[in-house]
Amino acid sequence: PFTTPSEEWIRLAAHGQAILLEESGIFKHTMNMLSGSPGMKAVERAVEAAILDEFREIERLGGVLAAVEDRYQRSQIQNASHRYEQQINNGVRPIIGLNRYRDGSDDIPEVKLVRTPRKKQQLQVDRLAKFKKKNAEKSKRALDKLAAVVESGKNCFPELLEAVEVCSLGQITGRLQEVAGRFRPMV
Repeated sequence: PFTTPSEEWIRLAAHGQAILLEESGIFKHTMNMLSGSPGMKAVERAVEAAILDEFREIERLGGVLAAVEDRYQRSQIQNASHRYEQQINNGVRPIIGLNRYRDGSDDIPEVKLVRTPRKKQQLQVDRLAKFKKKNAEKSKRALDKLAAVVESGKNCFPELLEAVEVCSLGQITGRLQEVAGRFRPMV
């Protein structure tokens, strides 16, 4: 049977729309983002330009390893995190329930945690095992090549792009940790 939604669910739906409209920022370029896609193209071009700028800066610093040694990525992450916090505190970046729509009568109800069923978990484990088995030889070569470039101190980005095609994230990070060690945050 169909019923009228409760006040609680009406508020939840309204906050969901507010998140899309205000937090995500996807609608600031056009009213209907996917209609004809000119708005989406503008967003894609902006993201692509920002990514290419980052790649150019890393290349200017002498490649990924030189940038890591220079702590470039760490400082970029720290600066971005600081800017993000400032934008939230200033209200420039809206966060529904934190700096927008905070009045006590408008709280979003608590939502129960949803766990992935064991069957789906096992399906993913099986897919990963199949992927690793299918790419066993290719992944070994790709990881060896990546490790050699990292050890040489050269830019490893091209080898990393090759490795992601035939290796799992765990295989790549495991091999990089063997060669370069683990990241330790500065305290």
